[in-house]
Amino acid sequence: MRLLKVAAAALNQTPLAWAANRENILAAIARARAEGVGILCLPELCISGYGCEDAFLAPFVRETALDVLHEILPQTRGIVLSLGLPLQHAKAVFNTSCLVADGKLLGFAAKRALAGDGIHYEPRWFKPWPAGTRTKVSVRGQELPLGDTLFDVGGVRIGFEICEDAWMAKRPGAELAAEAVDVILNPSASHFAFGKHEVRQRLVLEGSRAFGVTYVYSNLLGNEAGRAIYDGDALVASGGQIVARAPRFSFARVELATAVVDLDLGGVRQGALSSYQPNLSAAADARVSTAFSYPPATGVTRPAVPATWEQTTHTKEEELTRALGLGLFDYLRKSRSRGFVVSLSGGADSALVACVVAMMAKAALAALGAEELRERLPFLDDASLGSPPALAARLLTTVYQATQHSSETTRRAAREVATALGARHLELEMEELVVGYRKRVEAALGRTLDWQTDDLALQNVQARVRAPSVWLIANIERALLLSTSNRSEAAVGYATMDGDTAGGLSPIAGVDKNFVRAYLRWLESDGPQGLGPIPALSFVNAQAPTAELRPASAAQTDESDLMPYDVLDVIERAAIRDKRSPREILELLSAEFPAHEQPTLVLWVKRFFRLFAQNQWKRERYAPSFHLDDESLDPKTWYRFPILSGGFERELEELGER
Repeated sequence: MRLLKVAAAALNQTPLAWAANRENILAAIARARAEGVGILCLPELCISGYGCEDAFLAPFVRETALDVLHEILPQTRGIVLSLGLPLQHAKAVFNTSCLVADGKLLGFAAKRALAGDGIHYEPRWFKPWPAGTRTKVSVRGQELPLGDTLFDVGGVRIGFEICEDAWMAKRPGAELAAEAVDVILNPSASHFAFGKHEVRQRLVLEGSRAFGVTYVYSNLLGNEAGRAIYDGDALVASGGQIVARAPRFSFARVELATAVVDLDLGGVRQGALSSYQPNLSAAADARVSTAFSYPPATGVTRPAVPATWEQTTHTKEEELTRALGLGLFDYLRKSRSRGFVVSLSGGADSALVACVVAMMAKAALAALGAEELRERLPFLDDASLGSPPALAARLLTTVYQATQHSSETTRRAAREVATALGARHLELEMEELVVGYRKRVEAALGRTLDWQTDDLALQNVQARVRAPSVWLIANIERALLLSTSNRSEAAVGYATMDGDTAGGLSPIAGVDKNFVRAYLRWLESDGPQGLGPIPALSFVNAQAPTAELRPASAAQTDESDLMPYDVLDVIERAAIRDKRSPREILELLSAEFPAHEQPTLVLWVKRFFRLFAQNQWKRERYAPSFHLDDESLDPKTWYRFPILSGGFERELEELGER
């Protein structure tokens, strides 16, 4: 047996944060060396950060990345590892991972398949590496291999699949298997999305099984650049089994998935397959070879078991809690803000946002402890670190802003939830300001505003008048104001621009309203493992969602203004995610909602498409939001649509009059 200890790292990096990124890398190396690791895989572009965007095109960024690489090299004695960085060659920029052994730079593997859809935009900055191409690149006076580079380090053959390479139908791993590699390293920057972990795990398992290798998959961790959240999910597979996994959604800067593997086992199984055909014509000089003595390894690691929260029937709810919590925590510390402010209306969306902040505080304190949490958030004092409620009171300020049409039901719901969370809660009376604006405008126009002719304007002024006060509180606290709009509202523009959309970050803009409501019911009764339920949410969950902007006699609800949320969400997914036409969606609704009459379904389909087209300008102006799944409406990272358009007029005419 050839036993070897390998490790995949999850690192919490930040674009262009050279010192912090270097320290995380060095911490991972030191920890791996202390644990007797022979080969360590670090994430994609870990030196520069993955989310540098157009800065990748700046020569000084690439030069600085090389500077940091050479600063790290002396600390790599006694270990083999990969390091990711942008590299220029022949006037083009490539996404590369270099292999380092015992302080020596051996060469660079370049990424073939560039992620260019959805949230990714790699072809804007990098060129794809042509399959099978190998060349030399000059790096600080040293000629080094670059391209589809294979390595033989101390008798262990090592190859690369870099992130998207493994997601392609024609994976480089098949060619590496023919070259009889022992280990495939996959340095990745694979963002979180609901359910993506299962797909990622299958890729790693299949890479190990089909290619007869030990597969080492590293990943980023945390909120790296603002929108994407990385769950870590570093994995090691051997013999078609996951033998090590890092904890997902960790608050740590560095996590390792470490395993002892038998390198011969994969070769024996691969060689026994009748379909396996080695590449016997490969040139001997196609590999970069160097001597290396690996640390001794004993025992073989058994299959790794997922965390208990990942094995429940509420995995999506658990993932949302952890993704939003980690995303908010990193956004807080990386933006150097000193807490969060939430305009707590007593409704579902703002309650969810406030709850997630409080749960983040509780989870971070439990995971890091008071001393390390103070190091990560230096503005915290001893009193705020004494307990989760004390920390929540320091990090979360909630504000209920009442106008004439606000009810005691929502006022009490906001107060009860804030109290249960331990938040600092403020109540402001806003009607005097609403009346003041109304009187000024009436005087200027020379007429009285009334609900028959000015309904929308009179609703919006109530929402807009709240923004200056809550912004003022956020500025005083040096805190980040969180917008509370959800994806269903964004789809139809059911929000007041510069009113309830006010904020610097919109954490739940990627979550549909139905899931918001289901999540809050779960959070009221059960809650995430290790955090527990929040029973005070009963005051929110008992209500029908309402903006509370019309007189009470209007009996306003969201669904009476729009349509049932379950219908809205089906239309939105079919139209945006599945690219279906209005006529196709009408057929879908007729089958899925037979209780509703056809003319009503026609009305709702037309309402959705008209509102969607009219309100693209609002989505363009929403605060940055977290990417949570592949159904996002964010025009900057996922679904682009013209601000001005024909509004689906022809398509809607085909549905008839309604």
